[in-house]
Amino acid sequence: MTTEQPTAPFLLTVSCPDRIGIVAAVSRFLVDHACNIVESAQYGDHENGRFFLRTGFESTAGRTLAELEAAFAAIAAQYGMEARFFDMRRRTPTLLMVSKFGHCLNDLLFRWRIGALPIDIKAVASNHADFGDLVRGHGLDFHHLPVTRDTKQAQEAKVEQLAADHGVELIVLARYMQILSSEMCARHPGRIINIHHSFLPSFIGARPYHAAHDRGVKLIGATAHYVTQDLDEGPIIEQAVDRVTHTQSVNDYIATGRDLEAMVLARAVKWHAEHRVLLNGRRTVIFH
Repeated sequence: MTTEQPTAPFLLTVSCPDRIGIVAAVSRFLVDHACNIVESAQYGDHENGRFFLRTGFESTAGRTLAELEAAFAAIAAQYGMEARFFDMRRRTPTLLMVSKFGHCLNDLLFRWRIGALPIDIKAVASNHADFGDLVRGHGLDFHHLPVTRDTKQAQEAKVEQLAADHGVELIVLARYMQILSSEMCARHPGRIINIHHSFLPSFIGARPYHAAHDRGVKLIGATAHYVTQDLDEGPIIEQAVDRVTHTQSVNDYIATGRDLEAMVLARAVKWHAEHRVLLNGRRTVIFH
């Protein structure tokens, strides 16, 4: 498997109340600790007074991230920062989950295999057995975890245990058609990504593309978002749309939606794993 090397080996992300001196304090700290800034992006939200920063850097003195994080604690406390240091050479341990639609799963597996996604897929879990051969063909463990209304709690406990056993830091619902419990959502804030069509709330149910075709919609879209206790209303990471016409069939609609879902989910996973996505209440700040 080939891998893409990050532009900067280390990264610092910051979220805090906006005030004068934040960028200067971060820059001064990195300089004082023999670190060279390679890239940096910032955003101040004037509506809620929050400030966000993503800075990539190199350490010229061989300091570890743990040492830098400990030394930065005083500055973080002074400015009320949520600050995190990352080694960009480390790939995010990830669990993929799927049901009976495999287009997003197949796309993620391919991108992972060619090194286009900075994730380390630890396993794939599904409530159906359909994609076991596909997953095992990529040299990955496949876990068939069937679920019914009566076994939902026990099945979810198995998913949680699987994630814990593998040190998973990101769960991707690649068209996993089960609603996660509010307890599980609360245990993984900002660490579960879902993908779905963007017809919600207009066309709910099992046949949204049929309903959309019946209404003659002109745009088909897909949305990737973080999972919260509010069903399909978590902070949005990425969206895309494509135009359709009256000449196209339901199957054409479905094919367009399938392509959009795969593309949008891959972008969301990549940006999350590159630590480009910072939560801003019900919204996200994304440093492209």
